[in-house]
Amino acid sequence: MKAEVKWVEDFKFLGQSQSGHSIVMDGSGGASAPSPMEMVLMAAGGCSSVDVVDGLKSAQQNVTGCVAKLTTERRETAPRLFTAINIHFEISGSDLDERVIAEVTANSLEKYCSVCLMLGKGVTMTHSWSVV
Repeated sequence: MKAEVKWVEDFKFLGQSQSGHSIVMDGSGGASAPSPMEMVLMAAGGCSSVDVVDGLKSAQQNVTGCVAKLTTERRETAPRLFTAINIHFEISGSDLDERVIAEVTANSLEKYCSVCLMLGKGVTMTHSWSVV
């Protein structure tokens, strides 16, 4: 996998993926686009959500919605690394088996989500879930 990040102006950068997609990032705290750290956080939420939805569907669960809400703790001084991330999954559907949800959400963070597994080497990764 390859990517390219090109400086546009001020602290704005254009990221281009190998698959041909582009996204603007704002290094000045996210004033005009997501900051790079927000992108990392959204990547963790997106990657883990794919695992959760796929896992629930594979387990024959009638899932109709999945919202990943991420909260973080960061160092106060530079480099302002994430020290903890929690992903709370709000799952909706009918006749959902809570044991399956618990297993699928845990497996995402512990076994399958590439982004979370990379972050977990230096960040305390936790998850929670609720049926809505």
